[in-house]
Amino acid sequence: MSMMHIVQPAEKPTHKPGGTFSSLGTLPRVPIPDLADTQTRFEHWCTPLLTPAELSETQAAIRAFFAPDGPAEILNRELHAYNERAEVYSWLDEFWPARYLGRRVPVSVNANFFFTLVDQDGTQLQRAANLIAATVRYKQQLDEEDLPVSKLRDQPLCMSQNKYLFSSTRIPGEQRDQARTPYSEAQPGPSQARHIVVIHQRQLFRLTVIDADNQACTPEQLAQALGAIQQASQAAADGESVGYLTTLPRTDWAGTYQAMRASPVNAEALDTVEQALFCVCLDDAAPEDLQDASDRLLHGDGGNRWFDKSLSLIVFSNGVAGVNVEHCGLDGMTVVELIDFVHNPETHKAMTQSAAQPAPPTFAPLTWALNDDLRATVRDAQSAFQRLADNTATLSFSFDDFGVQHIKTLGVSPDAFCQIAFQLAHQRTKGLIGATYESIATRQFERGRTEAMRVVTPEIVAFVDAMADASTSEAERRECFYAAAEQHIQRVRACQGGQAPEQHLWQLQLIAQEKGAALGIDEDFALFHSPGWLKMRDDYLSTSSAPSENATVFGFGATSEQCIGTAYMVRRSAIKAYLSTPRAVAQHMQAFAEHLSDVFRELSQLLQPGERNE
Repeated sequence: MSMMHIVQPAEKPTHKPGGTFSSLGTLPRVPIPDLADTQTRFEHWCTPLLTPAELSETQAAIRAFFAPDGPAEILNRELHAYNERAEVYSWLDEFWPARYLGRRVPVSVNANFFFTLVDQDGTQLQRAANLIAATVRYKQQLDEEDLPVSKLRDQPLCMSQNKYLFSSTRIPGEQRDQARTPYSEAQPGPSQARHIVVIHQRQLFRLTVIDADNQACTPEQLAQALGAIQQASQAAADGESVGYLTTLPRTDWAGTYQAMRASPVNAEALDTVEQALFCVCLDDAAPEDLQDASDRLLHGDGGNRWFDKSLSLIVFSNGVAGVNVEHCGLDGMTVVELIDFVHNPETHKAMTQSAAQPAPPTFAPLTWALNDDLRATVRDAQSAFQRLADNTATLSFSFDDFGVQHIKTLGVSPDAFCQIAFQLAHQRTKGLIGATYESIATRQFERGRTEAMRVVTPEIVAFVDAMADASTSEAERRECFYAAAEQHIQRVRACQGGQAPEQHLWQLQLIAQEKGAALGIDEDFALFHSPGWLKMRDDYLSTSSAPSENATVFGFGATSEQCIGTAYMVRRSAIKAYLSTPRAVAQHMQAFAEHLSDVFRELSQLLQPGERNE
C-alpha cells in the first residue's frame, strides 16, 4: 500500500513529449518571497483589522521576529536550503500536507467541496452511467497523457493535480493523515485499478468499469450493472453503515481505522475502496430544488458517502447529479476541467462511435467484519454527523439582474466588484469589516496550487466608510470604489506571482516547530500570537470562485464559528453563490445575502458605464 505525507512522486518522472504532463519540469518554480517584502506586506495586510493598541503590539512582534540575524533570517535560510534539494518541487511541498492533512476536524462540511452539475435528460441510472463512462474516458486519456495542457492567457499551467483525481484516498492518522495515491514510490505511474466503488443504501459494491483488455465499459453496460446493484442492495443494518466513519474527527477515525485493519476481511474491503478509481453514490433522495441538491452534495445523510475518496460522483433518484471532492490533493479548477470534459458533446460522441465491445462489468458487495465496539462507533459517528449537518446553515444565492457582461462596462474587474460588494454587505450585516480570505490560483508555477489572499485593504475600508457617510458625494464614493478596486487587482496580481506573506510566514513557523532546537531557536515567537497574525487569519468571510458553465453551484462549508463560507460564480448575466455558516449565526448569513443583492444594485447605480476601461 502506497501512502505518503507529500502528495507527489518520489522521483521526477519522464513524461510524453507534448503530452498532458509535458509542462512539468519546464514551468517556473514557486518563488520564495523576499523576506523584507513579507515583513512589509504582513504589516500592511493586517493593519486595517487592528486597533491602534493591537497594531502597536503586532509591530513590536514584527520587529523582534525580523531583527537582523534574528529568527526570520535563520528560518528563511533553512527554507531556501530545503527548496534547493533535488527531490523538492516547491518550498510549499510540506506546507500543503500540514495545511490539509494536519487538520483534525471532520472533512465532511469542514474541508471537502462540491459542484452541482447542470441538469441533463435521463434517469438516475442513465445519468450515472454516462458520468462514469465519461470520467473513465478522462482517466484513460490522462494515463496516455493525451489531454491537452491547460492554459491561462496562452501560458501553460501545471497539470500535476490531475494525477490525484483517480485512485486517491485520504487515510486517517493519529496526528496527521496520509494520502494513498498513484504516481508514488510504490506505484510510479497511473493507477492500474479497473474498478470503482458504488454506494447505495449505505452499502458498498465493487464494480469493474474497465475490462481485462483495458476497454472501458459502455454507458449501456454500466446502466444495466447499476440497476442490478440497486436490486441486490439492502439497506445497511443498524451500526453497519461504515461510510459514517469517514465523517469522524480525524484522530478518532484513525484509531477506528487501525482497529478495522486488524481484520483481514476489513483490510481487503478498505483496500478495495482506497484503490478504486472513484466513488459513485446512488442516493434515493430526490432533491426538490437547487438548494436541497447542493446541501445533499455538501454532506447528504453521511452514510451513503466515503468522504475520504478524492472524487465521488453523486446521482439522485431524479437524475440530479454532482461531485464531492476531498481537498488534500485537488483544487477547484482541476475538478472543473474534469467536469467540462465530462459534459463536452465530443466526449459522448467519441464514446458512442467506439467499435470495441468490452466484457460486461461485474460487481460484488464489500464484506465487513464489525464487532460490537465497531458497530457502536458507527452509531456514534452517525449521531455526531447528524449534529454537524443540523448545525450547518446554508443558502443558495442567485442575483439575476446582471453579471460579467454588465460589470465590465463599469470599468472594474468582476472579481474586484464582487469582493468589494462582499465587504460592504458584511459591514451592513454585522457592523464591522472582518478578515476575508480569497483563494488565488498559482498553477502557472511548478506544483503551484493556491495563494492565500487577504482581501481587506485600507482602500476598501475607506470605501465602506464613505458609503456610510451621508456627507460623502457620489463622485467621492466612486473615486473611493475605483481606488479599492485598483488595490484589489494589485493584490491579486501579487498573489498570482507568489508574492504574499501568509504562507511564507506559516512555513517559517513550521520549520521552527520542527527544527527550532537544532537551529538554536527555542522561543515561542510573539509574532504568531500577535493580534495581527490571529485577526488576519480569523475569517469572517472565506471566499473562492471556480466557475464552469457545466456546474450550477460550487460550494463548501464555513471555516469558523463566525465565518460565512462564500463560494461564488460570476456568470455572463448573473452572480451565483453558495453560502454556509454555523446555524447559531444563520440570521447573519440571511441578512448578508439580502444586503448583497441591494449592494450589487447600488454599486451598479453608483458607477458610470464607460467612464473607465477595465
